[in-house]
Amino acid sequence: MWDKLCLSLLIIGGINWGLVGVFQFDLVAWLFGGTASFLSRAIYIIVAICAVWCITLLFRREAASDTAVASNK
Repeated sequence: MWDKLCLSLLIIGGINWGLVGVFQFDLVAWLFGGTASFLSRAIYIIVAICAVWCITLLFRREAASDTAVASNK
């Protein structure tokens, strides 16, 4: 469950960065009162922690074996 939550937040963060890159529009800052607001900074930190957590998905044995099983179906 933690993996899916982190991956979901990471996807939302990626979409936000895409909006920043393409349209120069930061959705998180817009929703929560600017980039310097406490809420925006907390969300940025949570997304960063989720990104670090998702790095572990690359090195887990069960993730690799699940992928192999899924590709054989």
